[in-house]
Amino acid sequence: MFLEVEIERILPGGYGLAHAEGKTVFVSLAAPGDRLRVRVDREQGNILFASIEAILVASPDRIEPPCPYFGRCGGCDFQQLTYEKQLAAKAEIIRDCLHRIARLEHVPEIVVTPSPRDWSYRMRAMWQIDQAERTIGYYERGSRRVCDVAHCAVLMPELEETLERVRGTDWQEFPPDLKHLDVVAGENGVWLAPAFAEFETTELELTIRGERYGYNAESFFQINPGLLEPLIEFALHDVSGETAIDLYCGVGLFTLPLARRFKQVIGVEANPKATRFARRNLQRAGLANARVINTSVVEWIRSSAARSAAVDFVLLDPPRAGAESAVINRIIDFRAPRVSYVSCDPATLARDLKKLIAGGYEIESLVAYDLFPQTHHVETVVRLHLS
Repeated sequence: MFLEVEIERILPGGYGLAHAEGKTVFVSLAAPGDRLRVRVDREQGNILFASIEAILVASPDRIEPPCPYFGRCGGCDFQQLTYEKQLAAKAEIIRDCLHRIARLEHVPEIVVTPSPRDWSYRMRAMWQIDQAERTIGYYERGSRRVCDVAHCAVLMPELEETLERVRGTDWQEFPPDLKHLDVVAGENGVWLAPAFAEFETTELELTIRGERYGYNAESFFQINPGLLEPLIEFALHDVSGETAIDLYCGVGLFTLPLARRFKQVIGVEANPKATRFARRNLQRAGLANARVINTSVVEWIRSSAARSAAVDFVLLDPPRAGAESAVINRIIDFRAPRVSYVSCDPATLARDLKKLIAGGYEIESLVAYDLFPQTHHVETVVRLHLS
């Protein structure tokens, strides 16, 4: 089934929105203002999911994607937009979620801080491997086939060089069951997991705002180091006091600066490898007033220690799925005067903000950071206070 549509705006998830024949149409890889001939790929209720068959009239915001894999590789879905329009679309995505999901009548002004680099910015990646087809790259859009990628324009040069070396390795040296590689860069090199052939593993380091962080590819760390300093500064702003809680703390990105502002800091992290790095990072910084607990945030929230805690500030940086309901409920019960929520998904952020606002919190300020140029993803930090 084919339709002719005009794209109205970009929706959460990166789809272009159009309407045709009484149906709502979600179009992949579109630009606002495009007039398109689209092919309907599937139908879900009153929504049609479609892909571009032909561009009849190109939007003034559309550019020629520089990547030869665009459209086939499932990684970047905003390369068809000018960078200015990418930022505007992300602001609109956040605004849409806050209005539609969080039910905010008056959405605060949304500023998306641009990345210092809109290309060659990624310090971490996961490369898929199909040994039968002898391909290395990323999954193709909407499938589990591996798009063979010789050059990835969003990777830092160190990772580009590593990708070239991996691709140049004899296939006989690959472990027979190897299906993907996690790779991350630091100031002192590149770490690959699992190690094989000539590739070795080492603890990586990165310095942010004077704090030195150790990590590796098996523990989460943000992908765009160019924006981490302003992100941390905004999230923590002028907070200080007796006790701070850092939920989903990873290797301690926020735990270390929090320990310099509060008499006591409790970090909670489920990943044991990230927990070990967080503890080591605190020890190396000489910060004995912070401790990191290796358990799921839900389990800790339900513990007697959490129930009895008197808390001045809560920072949470959950995965894309957002915080669990039990976690949001406990944060409300803490009655901490200030909360900062760091999110990589506007929809789950809006869902959780709705609960926090219903529980007595107000949005103090909000800033977004373009940690993921050339994609529809965006990092948002919201500061809240008790009303």
